[in-house]
Amino acid sequence: MHRLLADSALLESESPSLPRDAERHLKVLRVKPGEKVELFDGAGRTRLYTVEKSGALVASAPVAMHPRRAGSVTLFACVTKGSRWDWTVEKATELGVSRIVPVISERTIVRLDGDERAAKAERWRRVAEDAARQSDAVWLPVVVEPVSFAESLPIVAECTACFVGALAEPPPKPMLAAVQGALRGSGDYAVYVGPEGDFTPDELGSLLRIAVPVSLGPTVLRAETAAIYACTVLAAALEAQGGCIA
Repeated sequence: MHRLLADSALLESESPSLPRDAERHLKVLRVKPGEKVELFDGAGRTRLYTVEKSGALVASAPVAMHPRRAGSVTLFACVTKGSRWDWTVEKATELGVSRIVPVISERTIVRLDGDERAAKAERWRRVAEDAARQSDAVWLPVVVEPVSFAESLPIVAECTACFVGALAEPPPKPMLAAVQGALRGSGDYAVYVGPEGDFTPDELGSLLRIAVPVSLGPTVLRAETAAIYACTVLAAALEAQGGCIA
């Protein structure tokens, strides 16, 4: 079934007038009369429509509200090069991450000035929108503008618990064990993954004053792999815990 992201107000209409880019998308897909199209607003609301002979959409079901999991997931991750970061945003969206905080740390290879940060964030939001449309996700993550490592620390401190992928001696607890021991129902849980060259000792020390170190397995993962591994473990633990919030 075809899916389109739409403003919440459009879902209230029995026959909405789509924005030009959405109309163009349906034409490219060569959607035929009688086919179904689902509009979703990225905030948990969906509505099913039928394509008429005229090309108009007519509602075939009421607005549906899909509750969110009890416990949100924030991904703090140092920005990786090129398409690797797009891939991270895409996969995190598919996994149901609530918020993505791109970080520029001391060893992050990618460097962005003020104007670039806003433009990149907008691009990554579009990547997230496409990922949500294709994966049947009904909630979009909040993708914030890149922040410096220092700027990320107050955000981390506000989370219910944050788990940091750390290469340390002795090795910290496996992530699943650490997560299972820390979950307390609903809350804003987070994972934090460093750059290709790992955190500096000072950065890791700052993080470990407000976050929990965890092991991401016996091998050294690429930065983008580590981010998705961590998101997967935390999302699965929250899913196993059960429950939803409106």
